[in-house]
Amino acid sequence: MNEDVLLERTAEVLPELVGATSTPVEKGGSARRFFRISGDHCSAILVQDLGERTENRHYAELAAFLKGHGVPVPDVLAESPEEGLLWLEDLGTEDLWAFRNESWEIRRPLYESTLRGLAVLHRIPAEGPAVAGITLQPPFDEALYRWEQEYFAEHCLGGIFGMDPDVREILLRSPGLAGLPERLASRARRLLHRDFQSQNIMISGGNARFIDFQGLRCGLPQYDLASLLLDPYLTLSSSERESLLGFYRDDRRDAGDPVEEDFDRIFWLCAAQRLMQALGAYGFLSIHRGKPDFRAHVTPALNNLREVLKRLSGEDRLDELSAIVKDLKDSQG
Repeated sequence: MNEDVLLERTAEVLPELVGATSTPVEKGGSARRFFRISGDHCSAILVQDLGERTENRHYAELAAFLKGHGVPVPDVLAESPEEGLLWLEDLGTEDLWAFRNESWEIRRPLYESTLRGLAVLHRIPAEGPAVAGITLQPPFDEALYRWEQEYFAEHCLGGIFGMDPDVREILLRSPGLAGLPERLASRARRLLHRDFQSQNIMISGGNARFIDFQGLRCGLPQYDLASLLLDPYLTLSSSERESLLGFYRDDRRDAGDPVEEDFDRIFWLCAAQRLMQALGAYGFLSIHRGKPDFRAHVTPALNNLREVLKRLSGEDRLDELSAIVKDLKDSQG
């Protein structure tokens, strides 16, 4: 469908937008098209699913489910599943990333609003979606964690840095890295967003609202936290990160939701896992999807990964990975 047809369909399902105009909205590495449909007195976001990912078909039902549990997500205004069209509440143009250069006094309440909403998501009983007949993506298990590591090895170490396949395979079979999926998968799971980074957190009226949650699945809440607090798209100082980790822990405790004694330890392991996934995505998107801008995030992601690996100690150490990434430099970053 071209934009004229999309405007016609919008006018049919949302009569208040008759005569509206459309403006494309670029959204990172998404396999969907987004448009801001603007009328005289109101607006909406139109999402066109290009059919590349089945998970996108479940956005509307997930939005209703999450909203019903108090998670801050946009309202679904209308949908046409057979056409792959979805109309959402327009949350404006500012995401958390847009505030990256503001002072901590301005950013801190935005992050705290984000973490309060995230804690609400993490408190939903893991069996809740199944009871409600909601379709989730496969949970984080050993196979998924291992796939993320292989994705990193293939598209980052191989695709970006040209590392020999045999060297990559030795790394994947190293005791620390090979044992990490089992260790993480053995722990109790909760619902999580799965891609909880700054460009998926809109700021509307001073409060955080979440988008792009179609990858909702069960896993470890620390994975979402690591996605946010070690987001390569922006920079948090160590003190800011520690403050926010403490805020999230306190919010859960205040709500009667106990936090494990080794919560922080698992956070750093999840951070290593998440950053490998992100680096794999940057390689895949920049090389195979014609999105070269993602290459710019490789260097900050590597810097974050090096910092994370230094925080691991004892049996958590990933020395082989540390040795591999120690001196990597992306000349095109």
